[in-house]
Amino acid sequence: MNNFQQRRLLGLVRLVVGAHGRFLLPPSACQTIYFANHTSHIDTLAILAALPESLRENVRPVAARDYWDSSPSKRYIAQRMLDVILIDRSGERTAENATDPLAPVDAALDVGESVILFPEGTRNADGEVHAFRSGLYWLAKRHPDVDLVPVYLSNLARAMPKGRFLPIPFMCEAMFGSPLHLLPDEPKAAFLDRTRQHIIDLRDRKG
Repeated sequence: MNNFQQRRLLGLVRLVVGAHGRFLLPPSACQTIYFANHTSHIDTLAILAALPESLRENVRPVAARDYWDSSPSKRYIAQRMLDVILIDRSGERTAENATDPLAPVDAALDVGESVILFPEGTRNADGEVHAFRSGLYWLAKRHPDVDLVPVYLSNLARAMPKGRFLPIPFMCEAMFGSPLHLLPDEPKAAFLDRTRQHIIDLRDRKG
């Protein structure tokens, strides 16, 4: 990964959209799954830009292969600048495809890396936090010692509306909540509702 190019890219993001980080607790060096609402294609960049550089070095974004592997420029950014973990957008096993789409994420967590995940699975620009897919639950279950930190991203949909390739200058913020973990014997549906509610609470706290 080209750290110099990444720093230049994130510096540009800060210049254009601010990407200020707001932390309810001091940023921790503990291994973490950052999970956030998803409103634009610069959400990942905003989170990375908001993190202290000392933490950012060990964080890899999880993103949809069909978008970030769809052109040479996107592929270059994903592979050479951000070290993205590319997965199938569906995030689910099917009868036709028994391969676990989360296997690359498990591999990164197994070697001590932190990751950025968007549990909604696709962008939603209506201001609502939509239902979470099951991937966050399975990762929490298989990696119980990894912190789960909710992140609420504000104004990113305005800064980069759907269909635009370059962002519009607009002040945006990433609010980082307190670490969570899967509770003993917690059902999947209850866990996904609880973690989603933490994102909503951050949104309402900001408002």
